[in-house]
Amino acid sequence: MRSLDEYDGWATLRLSLQLLALTMTRPGDVRLMRKKEIIFPKAIWRIPSERMKMRRDHEVPLSTQALAVIRDAWDLTQGELIFTSIRSNVKPLSENAMNSALRRMGYTKDEATAHGFRSSASTILNERGFNRDVIEAALAHEDEDEVRRVYQLSKFFQQRVKLMQDWADLLDEFRVRSAGRHATTVYPSTAA
Repeated sequence: MRSLDEYDGWATLRLSLQLLALTMTRPGDVRLMRKKEIIFPKAIWRIPSERMKMRRDHEVPLSTQALAVIRDAWDLTQGELIFTSIRSNVKPLSENAMNSALRRMGYTKDEATAHGFRSSASTILNERGFNRDVIEAALAHEDEDEVRRVYQLSKFFQQRVKLMQDWADLLDEFRVRSAGRHATTVYPSTAA
C-alpha cells in the first residue's frame, strides 16, 4: 500500500490500484468502472452482470477510503469512465496498465500482480478470522457446493459493508506501521 501511495506515475493509474486493493474486485472491473455505477448516498458500486465473471450483478459496498479514492479519480476525468487511458479520455486503462505500474514500482510478476490483490485480501482476512462466506461473497465467488448454492441466497450485504470498512481500516493500519520510514497517504475512515 505504501508503494501505491508513493507511486509517482500517472495519478489515475495510482488511484485505480488503490481502489483495486480497497474493493477486492477484479482489475477489469476497476478499469471499466463507469460513473453511473457509483451510488454515493448509499456508498455502493453496482457492477453490471455483463462485466462479471459469473454473469450476475454485483454490489460492492464502498468504504470511506474507497469513496475518497473514487472522488479523487472522478475529478480527473470528463467522460463516463472513471479510470481512463493516458492517451484517450474515452478509453479505459489498458489491460496491462496496472501490472506495468507494479513492475515500475519494482515488483516482479512473482511478487505482485493486480489480480493478486484479491488473493492477498482473502488470505489476510481469512487468517484474521473474518467469516469465510462473507469474504467469498465480497469476492463475488459462487459456492462450489451446488446444493448450498441453491439454498444460500443471502449475499451477506450488511456483513460485507462492515467487512469492506474493516479491510480498508486494516490497510490504513498497515500504512501506519511503516509510517516512520516513509511518507504515506491515509484516507479518512469511520474507525474510532
